[in-house]
Amino acid sequence: MKLHELRDNPGATKPKKRIGRGPGSGTGKTGGRGIKGQKSRSGVAINGYEGGQMPLYMRLPKRGFNKPNRKKFAVINLGLIEKFVEAGTLDAKAEITEDLLVETGVLRRKLDGVRVLAKGDVTSKLNITVTGASKAAIAAVEKAGGKLTVTAAAAAE
Repeated sequence: MKLHELRDNPGATKPKKRIGRGPGSGTGKTGGRGIKGQKSRSGVAINGYEGGQMPLYMRLPKRGFNKPNRKKFAVINLGLIEKFVEAGTLDAKAEITEDLLVETGVLRRKLDGVRVLAKGDVTSKLNITVTGASKAAIAAVEKAGGKLTVTAAAAAE
């Protein structure tokens, strides 16, 4: 098979219907809009309108709630912290704080605090102080011989 021999399967493509091109086309004169009425005219916008009846989207109850003052945490995985320790960006012996993570470029910004999650492996003995952490993350750091301190436990839970 050569490039010039490529074809679509028969019936895969249909020619575009050309509206309003004479009586022989089958869609001439009224152009498939029927006769008279609102929908035969131009400028019709009646999506969702139910003729004065309360529309369905307004009859259905609203669901859910977005807390206006919710806390947004910057999330970091333990594996990423470990990677930066191995690369030498972070010092494993020094205390790792939220400000230090932002300073070294590990995190872009703190937001309402930093939350540590347990994805990845920890081998270094780390001393981390953050706003929040998952139980699995705390367990993983302690298993490696380190310490993960949560400063505002109530905000993180």
